[in-house]
Parts: sequence; structure tokens; C-alpha cells
Amino acid sequence: MSTSSALPPFDPADPLAVDGLLSAEEEAVRSSVRRLCAERVDPYIAEWFEAGEIPDIRGLAKELGALGLLGMHLEGYGCAGMSATAYGLACLELEASDSGIRSLVSVQGSLAMYAIWRWGSEEQKQEWLPRMAAGEAIGCFGLTEPDHGSDPGSMRTRARRDGSDWVLDGRKLWITNAPVADVAVVWAQAGPEDGGVRGFVVPTDTPGFSAPEIKHKLSLRASATGEIVLDGVRLPATAVLPEVSGLKGPLSCLNEARYGIVWGAMGAARSAIESALGYAKDREQFGRPIAGFQLTQQKLADMSLEYGKGLLLAMHLGRLKDAGRLRPEQVSYGKLNNVREAIEICRTARTILGANGISLEYPVIRHANNLESVLTYEGTVEMHTLVVGQALTGIAAFR
Repeated sequence: MSTSSALPPFDPADPLAVDGLLSAEEEAVRSSVRRLCAERVDPYIAEWFEAGEIPDIRGLAKELGALGLLGMHLEGYGCAGMSATAYGLACLELEASDSGIRSLVSVQGSLAMYAIWRWGSEEQKQEWLPRMAAGEAIGCFGLTEPDHGSDPGSMRTRARRDGSDWVLDGRKLWITNAPVADVAVVWAQAGPEDGGVRGFVVPTDTPGFSAPEIKHKLSLRASATGEIVLDGVRLPATAVLPEVSGLKGPLSCLNEARYGIVWGAMGAARSAIESALGYAKDREQFGRPIAGFQLTQQKLADMSLEYGKGLLLAMHLGRLKDAGRLRPEQVSYGKLNNVREAIEICRTARTILGANGISLEYPVIRHANNLESVLTYEGTVEMHTLVVGQALTGIAAFR
């Protein structure tokens, strides 16, 4: 019979001993990403957030590529071919530093690269994926429009044939990486005779393409966010993604990105908990550390509980994805729960830090602000709620 003396000590950083579920390869991925973030991101991220830019985003992209993080869950064409769980752990560590850094990697790998890898021609794959995997070319993903976010089927961006060419006109908004991208995967309505919604691989130096940066953000400030303007952008027939038509194409990409968010949100939550716990132990009021007061311990316990549950949920979804059994509705469960709980964790952590909680000397308010964007992009709370509702009832409530 085992005794308590044989049990490992309780680890506040891993309260449910999830680390024991990781393979050696997964642990190695996590450690390497954590080390990169500690050296290359963490010392500077508050300044980048305050300035509203990453000064050397291309240099950072190349470092991320050198570590194999760009398109890391894809196979071939210079991609690392890692497991979905390893990719999730990388997203967690990246977002523990900042959501903007994880967004850079997610948009590059799970949206732009995945679209080309899954639906592109061999020529498109050979042209773009090796450079994107190395971080030598940056990609973006143009789906959301000024008037059409949750309802992409109503997009106004149009693609029309002109001889053997295609001509694109329209606008996309809130596009991560757009101002610095070398290539954009743009989705446009081509009309029923050409398959409805079609995807196009658009080099950003094509005449008529522009990507002005969006300023005055108070969230995801350490991220390049822009608009895509398409003014008579002429493309050859080889620019279209040949293997898909309709909304199946963009939605399949979004599901890949949402999966990464399930993990990433827990990284932001972990960072906030660590900050709050350390602060509570050091901060004294009424002659004792505030960690010794019951209300503070309740906050810490609740935060740790929700973090542990969210991490286990992410791990379970990762194992399902690795087994080829992950359904889109299950990703909605993860995105809805984990981002919502991560925001609440950050808000609670802010109360423990008091007035210091709004300072960029601590990561908490930065994570909270970033998560307001994460809550909305790749499917709002409302849309994921209705996806789950439809899965439960068999009745669609959003049409």
C-alpha cells in the first residue's frame, strides 16, 4: 500500500500534474519554446505592447522559423511535422509571453500556410511553404470584412474572370500580419458558376493590393494588424486554390487556428496566475502577506482550478486531434471555455495586484486586454455558443 510519503510534492505551477501526461518530445518542444520566449520576447514585450509594434518582426519570424514553429504541425515543404499536442504546447508558451506573438505564429501556420498546404496546387506549395516555414516570407489570411465577420458567406469581396486571369476587388479588415505580409490568402465570392467562395494566393506586391496598418488598438498591440484593400488586383489562373470551393475552405483553416487558441489562452492564464501568486506572497497588508487572507486564497484557488480544467481540456482535444477524431464542435467547446475562463482569471489576478495590476510592469493587464481580441476572433462567444447549441439540439439558431 502506497503512503503519502511516496507522493511527489504538490506543484503550484502544475496543480493537476499534467506534465506527467507529456511525452519526451512534447516536453522538449515546450522547453525550447519557453527558452526562446524567455530570451527573445519576455524582456521586451511590455515595451513592444506600449509602443504598439514589434520593431524587428521579420527577424523574430526567422527565429521562430529556425525553431520549427511556423507550420510546425504540417508535413513536408520544410515544415516540422510535429503532433497537434506539441503544436498546442508551443501555442501555450507563446501566449504566456503575449497573445500577439502566438497570433503571429497561428496566422502564419494554421491559416495562411495551412490553406496552401491543404488546398493549394503543388506549384503553390513549392513556391511558398518552404519560405514561410523558415520565416523568410510572412503570410496573412484575408477573410473578415468590415461588414461581415461572423457571416463570411455574405462577403462582398468579388473575384471575376477576365480572359484567363482573375480580378479581385474588395476589402478585408482586422487582418493579422497584413502590413508586413509577403503573401495573402484571400477569400472572395466568385459566383455560383465558379464554385462560390474561392481562395487566392496573392503576392502582396501585386498592383492594386495594399495593406494599411490599423492604429489606436488597445489590444494585441504587439502585433501587426491591418486592412487589405483590393483594387482591381489582377492574378493569373494559377493563383486560385484549386482543391476547394465554398466556405469549406476558409472554415477548415479557422478550425486549425481555433485549436491553437484553446491552448494559447491557457498560457495567458498561467502567466497571470504566476504573477498574482508571487505578488500575493510578497505584498503585506495588516502585518501579513495578502496570500494569507481567506478571500485572496479563494481567488487563487478558483483561478488555479479553472486553469487546471482548461489545460486538461486542451490536452484531451490535442489527443483527439492526434488520433484524427477531433470534431469542429469540440474545438468550439475548447475555444469558448478556455478563452472565457482565461479572461476571468486575468481579471481576478488584477484585483490581487490592486493598482499595480494596471501597470505594464506586470503582465496581467496586457494579457487581459489581449484576450478581449482573442475572445472575438476566430469565432465570437455567441457563434461558438450556437455551434455547441446546434450540436446538442440538432437545431441551427443562427439562420
